[in-house]
Amino acid sequence: MFSIFLKVLDFAVPILIMIFVGLFGTGVLIELGFMQKFSGLVRPLFKYTNLPDTCASSFMVALGSTVAANSMVVNFKEGGCINERETMLCALLNSTPAYIREIVTYQIPIVLPALGPVVGGFYVMVFILTAIVKVSAVLILSKIFLKKNRCMYEDNISSKKVSLKDAIKKSLKRNRKLFTKIAIIYLSMTTLVFILKERGAFEIFNVLPLAELFGIPPESIVPLTSYVASPILGISLLGPMISNNGISYIQAMIVLMLGSMFMLPVFSIRTLLPRYISIFGPRIGIRIVAFSTGISIFVRFCILLILLSIA
Repeated sequence: MFSIFLKVLDFAVPILIMIFVGLFGTGVLIELGFMQKFSGLVRPLFKYTNLPDTCASSFMVALGSTVAANSMVVNFKEGGCINERETMLCALLNSTPAYIREIVTYQIPIVLPALGPVVGGFYVMVFILTAIVKVSAVLILSKIFLKKNRCMYEDNISSKKVSLKDAIKKSLKRNRKLFTKIAIIYLSMTTLVFILKERGAFEIFNVLPLAELFGIPPESIVPLTSYVASPILGISLLGPMISNNGISYIQAMIVLMLGSMFMLPVFSIRTLLPRYISIFGPRIGIRIVAFSTGISIFVRFCILLILLSIA
């Protein structure tokens, strides 16, 4: 049990530091009145939606850090500026800039060289398509379920010029209890996930019985199974098979879609769920993760059906 606790701390402390910086940092920016300037840079993108302008502010921050952006959304919700539905859609939209960062830091330097231009390029396009579908879904849902909210969180802050020292003090005072709550929930959830992992709870995501149904070669079972545990490992094993003509391009794409469909729930439960529940609470956090993961799986399932029809 003590070894699990050490693993939890090793995994959770860096995330909690990011949450701390995001929560208190954006609190300082709000106190200084900078967030209104940030929102002005991307507000034209939100012109034809019913998302509040505060979402534009957090989306701008999400280009650098999703955790910081979601910490900002929590501040907006705690201040009464946005409701639960607006909180969910803002958080979902904040998850999309991560696709851009991942393409630059993971897809191009790792996936493309490992899988080659055809299969690697296909994999990158799947990420881009997923981001487009997710953004489109959020914008459509905002039109259906939201009425235009003109609230600007800065309106709740005094118009008097605030010094940096005072802004830091106010941010610490405003967010101290919230961060403590987030830290306790996140550590508890992460500990639970690690205990379940030690007891083999995630082994239910076994792709082997389904592999034959999709007409992929027996030798691709190893990279397929490896992908569920570690996408980088699975891609590393799949790359040589492609270059040696041991598997066709279409079959490799099918393996990638199958692997990612089984990997995404594991990744969401193990990594995203504790983070989002700690920030937004169980009800909103679970809904955000379920909706976001569901869209990603749905996109891959549709692509998988297309690949199977032409295989």
